[in-house]
Amino acid sequence: MTPPRRRIAIAIAALSLAGLTTACGAIGQAVDCNEAAKEVNKITQEFTTSMSTAATDPKALNKATQETADKLKTLASKYDGDLAGALNDLGSVFEGIKVDAKDPTAATDAMAKIPAATAKIQSACG
Repeated sequence: MTPPRRRIAIAIAALSLAGLTTACGAIGQAVDCNEAAKEVNKITQEFTTSMSTAATDPKALNKATQETADKLKTLASKYDGDLAGALNDLGSVFEGIKVDAKDPTAATDAMAKIPAATAKIQSACG
């Protein structure tokens, strides 16, 4: 994996995991939030694996981000309210992560939105 792509994969996984691990400790929605956190962790781990196996293929990397977005949006459909909205937002962030040789900063710019999306999940679970 080229260094920029490796950084992207690591940053996405770290931000998603860190945000969701701390987000879902609220008693009122603990079950929903803990289940959602487990699923998001699984989805982001699968994404990280996909990123590493498709290291030099931008089309495969873009396919992996789209599949991750689709999985997050499917997960969101299992919940309602703020949690569903926050999961959909995270899915939309992943949809925006596109590896493009003409614009190498596009993926990094899209990744910059991950903290805001995970903050919404934290707020929904708070």
